[in-house]
Amino acid sequence: MDVTIVLILLLIGALATYFSGNALASKVALFFSVAALGASLLILNQFNQGIDCGFSAVWMKNPNILFSLKVDGLSLAMVLLTTMLIPLIILSSFGNNFTNSKNFYALVLLMAFAMVGTFLASDGFLYYIFWEVSLIPIYFIALIWGNDDMAERRKAVIKFFIYTFVGSLFMLAAFIYMYQKAGSFQLDKLYALELSSKEEFWIFMAFFMAYAIKIPLIPFHTWQAAVYQKAPTVGTMLLSGIMLKMGLYSVIRWQLPIAPNAAKELQYTIIGLSIAGVIYGSIVALKQRDLKRLLAYSSLAHVGLIAAGCYTLTVDGLRGAVLQMIAHGFVIVGLFFAAEIIYRRYETRTINDMGGIRQQTPKFASMFMILVLASVALPGTFNFIGEFTVLYSLFTKNIAFAVLGGTTIILGAFYMLRMFQHVMLGKTNAKTFADVNLSEGIVMVVIIGFLLFFGLFPKPIIELITPSIQEILVHIK
Repeated sequence: MDVTIVLILLLIGALATYFSGNALASKVALFFSVAALGASLLILNQFNQGIDCGFSAVWMKNPNILFSLKVDGLSLAMVLLTTMLIPLIILSSFGNNFTNSKNFYALVLLMAFAMVGTFLASDGFLYYIFWEVSLIPIYFIALIWGNDDMAERRKAVIKFFIYTFVGSLFMLAAFIYMYQKAGSFQLDKLYALELSSKEEFWIFMAFFMAYAIKIPLIPFHTWQAAVYQKAPTVGTMLLSGIMLKMGLYSVIRWQLPIAPNAAKELQYTIIGLSIAGVIYGSIVALKQRDLKRLLAYSSLAHVGLIAAGCYTLTVDGLRGAVLQMIAHGFVIVGLFFAAEIIYRRYETRTINDMGGIRQQTPKFASMFMILVLASVALPGTFNFIGEFTVLYSLFTKNIAFAVLGGTTIILGAFYMLRMFQHVMLGKTNAKTFADVNLSEGIVMVVIIGFLLFFGLFPKPIIELITPSIQEILVHIK
């Protein structure tokens, strides 16, 4: 069995969901997402046995394009992140009523298909196709099923679409230029290209434009908070939990090994820019009164630190970045889902309108507290492993980077705990807060269990990703 089975299941699932009708759409989508997760775990088992699970076939002869999928520890870790989160995201939506739900859930699975393809593709043109296809479903999910005024929502979503699409065109131009020199879009051929310093610089910057917008890094972040707020919570989870990881993953897989000398030359500048995003995101989060916007800026701060780890060009930096990508994916999905649970009962996202929830449902308050503590990298949670490793890598480069990067923990603890105090504590709210139901409880418990288990035992993930990272560093060094 090769890895195409995961893509096939997600694509067939999207079609089956669409044709199943609105009444069954959510259940059909959940079934196929779980099937894709099962297939991913089987691929992991084969990979651990030394079986090559990749796939390659000629797609076009002129130009020379292959439908080529690479399975190594890095790509497999990101595929598993996607296929584990998608069932949780779908299950989390069972408390919502979406009009034309067959369209909604079909788009969710189509987006999952494109994101998995992006993580697996080892042909630059195929990678670009998957990259762009992933943008289409989230555009419609946010636009059609989003929150608040339609005019404001359309403005935010179109800005996001234009930003990311234009950034991707720079990346496409870089691929076309490299194809002229290599005669192929294949990853290993692009790695082997001998580029001049000038060529490397412009290729590096072309990739940077695409990835800095997707992650996002400042000053390319201006689309993020509005889209996170206006999108339905499922869309926000897809964006923050998985889609932004496409940019971070691509920095490691494509940008750094293809243009290593440019990466070394611009290293300190981009690390500084990433850390500026950490500080900016944390400060702006302090001022937020809308819960989803606060979490959006919190996410901006955390991904800034992950990006800084990527550009250290060290084993610890890249490994810590990947660990934190996975940990952040789970914790941010959990936090946005907690915000959605509150919204279902109080119909508000304004923090000042909340409070006193713990007295009505201590079980939910306890789960929310664990997610908050994981978000601020409390030792014993998976987030601590990733953030500590990244900060160590920054320390080896420059102690100032580690000190400034560490503000994400200090400021994060302040605004997240203050948010928890205002949302959960205080006098009993006049509004009744019903306890979490079965589907909500399952999602929360699975996320918390993952964060706690790998916080205490991260060895399986570290052993999975480290050989791939070391292989990539050979091309960078």
